[in-house]
Amino acid sequence: MSNYTKEDVIRLVEDEDVEFIRLQFTDMFGTMKNVAITSSQLEKALDNKCMFDGASIEGFARIEESDMYLYPELDTFAVFPWRPQQGKVARLICDVYRPDGTPFEGDPRYVLKKEIAKAREMGYDFNVGPECEFFLFHTDDNSQPTTITHEKAGYFDLGPVDYGENARRDMVLTLEDMGFEIEASHHEAAPAQHEIDFKYDEAMATADNIMTFKLAVKTISKRHGLHATFMPKPKTGVNGSGMHVNMSLFQDGKNVFWNEEDKNGLSKEAYYFIGGLMKHIKAITAIANPIVNSYKRLIPGYEAPVHIAWSAKNRSPLIRIPAVKGEDTRIELRSPDPSCNPYLTLAVCLAAGLEGIQKKIEPPASVDKNIFDMTEDEKKAESIEALPATLLEAVKALEEDDFIKEVLGSHILQKYIESKKLEWEEYISQITAWEIDTYLYRI
Repeated sequence: MSNYTKEDVIRLVEDEDVEFIRLQFTDMFGTMKNVAITSSQLEKALDNKCMFDGASIEGFARIEESDMYLYPELDTFAVFPWRPQQGKVARLICDVYRPDGTPFEGDPRYVLKKEIAKAREMGYDFNVGPECEFFLFHTDDNSQPTTITHEKAGYFDLGPVDYGENARRDMVLTLEDMGFEIEASHHEAAPAQHEIDFKYDEAMATADNIMTFKLAVKTISKRHGLHATFMPKPKTGVNGSGMHVNMSLFQDGKNVFWNEEDKNGLSKEAYYFIGGLMKHIKAITAIANPIVNSYKRLIPGYEAPVHIAWSAKNRSPLIRIPAVKGEDTRIELRSPDPSCNPYLTLAVCLAAGLEGIQKKIEPPASVDKNIFDMTEDEKKAESIEALPATLLEAVKALEEDDFIKEVLGSHILQKYIESKKLEWEEYISQITAWEIDTYLYRI
């Protein structure tokens, strides 16, 4: 990551002929927002004097206390490669502050910053590498998204079978122009499904990168006449899109999770981190899988995890330990999906893992066989529980977990739970096509 000063940003704007700067921030639901300014207002913005109406953002503030200020994170300055070469457009990712100069507790970046600070007090740096999946669908004659695709490609297929190959290539090149280190890209299991993996980084940079990644993917797909969606399960009968999260802790430049003398290559800290994640995973699910549709992905038969277990031997459990060793040792949480707010998701995962280390929470024994092939009695014998099956179940688990509630803070917690319960009520009141097809003709 660059270490820009105000003077560096001003010079870059001048040198790059940047005319517009987008001051970006993220609401608690993971939706990117922005206030656009011209370069003439840059110094004002860099002095943290750019104000916006927080009451207009769902979950932010009441109308009587709506004034909010954007504090740009200088190191996030980047020029959008897809905008005009004359009068370019750049962005700065911002923190949200109150008029009295205190951080706004409803800002997801603030929640993550607090947990990163706690990790550093313990001597740890938290590194994260995401695996972001998405679908590319056709648009209709009005440029509106559909779920239509004519391709039938699967895992690692290439053109001409992979119709999205050219769009994916342009996405990779665009992301590299923005400073991403792209490690791999490929077609995923379902037709029109893709994955682009970028190098791990410290947690805040990774959360920022996920938001930038989604914006770039959607923008470039539109240029190809396609619609990119990070909806977890847009089509019945095929795999959904996940966002596996690979996590590691470093101390004095060394990976804390690695222990060459352990049969799994894991240290005590790694086992405790797993224990903390598993203790709180039901509540974490409300954040990592935040919409009704998330739970259409978390079902047996489509590679997504369903059960609360871990393993270094197979891919069916919730937590997997990849085969890499040494400095690349990591814990892979496989349940999150790309509809989540990355700041909140990484914050609750880090907090749970750190509590595991602090309280020395031992995880249960690893489950090294395919859980999907186990009978209910076998799972019960090994005390293997399931993840929440619906958004409502996950929200109830969140309400019962005082630790994760404290991580989120009362402001976000209250508004988040209210919104998710309303979302569930709206969902269950709908009459679906499945109900009509199943019941109308015979009842």
